[in-house]
Amino acid sequence: MSDAIKHECGISVIRLLKPLEYYKEKYGTAFYGVNKMYLMMEKQHNRGQDGAGFASIKLDMEPGERYISRQRSIAQQPIQDIFAQINSRINQVLLENPEYADDVALQKRHVPYVGELLLGHVRYGTFGKNSVESVHPFLRQNNWMHRNLIVAGNFNMTNVFKLFNKLVELGQHPKEKADTITVMEKIGHFLDDAVAKIYKKLKKEGFSKFEASPQIAERLNIAKILKKASKDWDGGYAMAGLLGHGDAFVLRDPSGIRPAYYYKDDEVVVVASERPVIQTVFNAKFEDVQELDPGHAMIIKKSGKTSIEKIQEPHERKACSFERIYFSRGSDAEIYQERKELGRLLMPEVLKHIDHDTQNSVFSYIPNTAETSFYGMVEAAQAELDKQKAAEILERRNELDKAGLEAILSKKLRTEKIAIKDVKLRTFITEDSSRDDLVAHVYDVTYGVVKESDNLVIIDDSIVRGTTLKKSIIKMLSRLNPKKIVVVSSAPQIRYPDCYGIDMAKLQDFIAFRAAIDLLKETGKEEIINQVYEKCVSQIDFEDVDVINYVKEIYEPFTDEEISNKIAELLKDETIKPEVSVIYQKVSDLHKACPKNLGDWYFTGDYPTVGGNRVVNRAFINYVEGNLKRAY
Repeated sequence: MSDAIKHECGISVIRLLKPLEYYKEKYGTAFYGVNKMYLMMEKQHNRGQDGAGFASIKLDMEPGERYISRQRSIAQQPIQDIFAQINSRINQVLLENPEYADDVALQKRHVPYVGELLLGHVRYGTFGKNSVESVHPFLRQNNWMHRNLIVAGNFNMTNVFKLFNKLVELGQHPKEKADTITVMEKIGHFLDDAVAKIYKKLKKEGFSKFEASPQIAERLNIAKILKKASKDWDGGYAMAGLLGHGDAFVLRDPSGIRPAYYYKDDEVVVVASERPVIQTVFNAKFEDVQELDPGHAMIIKKSGKTSIEKIQEPHERKACSFERIYFSRGSDAEIYQERKELGRLLMPEVLKHIDHDTQNSVFSYIPNTAETSFYGMVEAAQAELDKQKAAEILERRNELDKAGLEAILSKKLRTEKIAIKDVKLRTFITEDSSRDDLVAHVYDVTYGVVKESDNLVIIDDSIVRGTTLKKSIIKMLSRLNPKKIVVVSSAPQIRYPDCYGIDMAKLQDFIAFRAAIDLLKETGKEEIINQVYEKCVSQIDFEDVDVINYVKEIYEPFTDEEISNKIAELLKDETIKPEVSVIYQKVSDLHKACPKNLGDWYFTGDYPTVGGNRVVNRAFINYVEGNLKRAY
């Protein structure tokens, strides 16, 4: 992908269902859970490289023995850093106490991280400081085992200030306004409340404080706590939590915006952000890994009893389509086919732009994630070439000899590896002109395979800002002197900000938005900008449910093709000699290719939660006022 866009996070939960001795006997180690968590996090490193965190809970520990361990890192390679520290601690304890080596009971008592319940998190920092304090899991500590809460999530709330103010109204003093802290304190408030109520009942039943503790663990209704805590949440989330005594949960938002998958057998219960991660790490079949339904939570009690419970009424399913286009690993069986289909569906439009001249066209892709959609595009191009060959054979059937037939059949589609991404080039020079020249060399090209009479068709996952395309890729491709460069995006035009965890928050960053603004100015319709601004400002004090997305009016005067043509102009400067055209996926074709993930708000402005319209209007107000802040 030419424009790297960050998105929030991947989660992993592992609950070992057997005693640690079982794993020692079967797999040769009591550190089975730790080893599997390392693999789960490493296999999801595509979801976050700014930070990583790990937490574990040991079940049934005696008072005075540590039962919660946590490790977080923002090192250059945070996952490796965490597990290097974990291994170092474990090895140090085993070195100092050789008698622990084959005694699982002693390992559990004295060696850190050897727990039955594990939580992992990988993070992209889309907002706020990337300090170790902002890395999940977050820990809410308490001397009562049941009130210890560990939270990690792949989420973003649009109404974090409203949630924060509600906590303040309850008399709390949260240490910051970050949505993770706010969400954790919200769950924590209702957890405290539930524990207090259960204890009150137990006291009436004659239980002492000491006797009450295991009873509280048994009677805690996690679903009820989550229902109360998440009632006012507006956002996309897959939220994982562990309680000190050993209960765990993963809760998914009612629109299914953020992904969550789970797997259970007689040894483990596992939850992750992506299906193939579970398949690979636990050698599970595709059909055995289930998707957690929107608005539902997987709840794992300390006893190991697992249930899926409805927490919030599911809304219309709007799972994030960017997961399928770009974020998730392409090794998922469904995602692989969907990405190929995205490439295939673009072919009719590509053929128009190259006048059906497949013979004089070279097909390629922007490395690396666009490779799968490239295969789909090539399959469709091959089908077109076969059709052309069949038509030529039929037309010349009376005159064709063996040599002529072989000449037609030998025509091949020309696919080449044209764009090559070099290792990251670091820029130390501050002058813009010098820096741009260095940026231009981030990508290199393969010489000698493109002729001056050729069309060069190159596919990318999506075009967000267009900066790398303009400053590097198109400049490099133009050195090959093709007749025409056709840039193809497997995603539609990105027109609106995301507010559910993808780092696309400012309208002015989007090349599609800049193109629409330029067109308004060029066609004498500039007054629409002020009209939309006034409408947005007029709604500032509205309740979220009443807010309308007026930013759509910026795009309404123009067709998709007119905006694409303007984008092509913006991507080209006077140094580029070949003609440049840009093709975007149609939203309708995106839905055909990815029928389960219909969340398309960044393309259409149709937000799945009421907070989205407030965010997009605020983003437009910020743009007009020259405010570079994020809109939520």
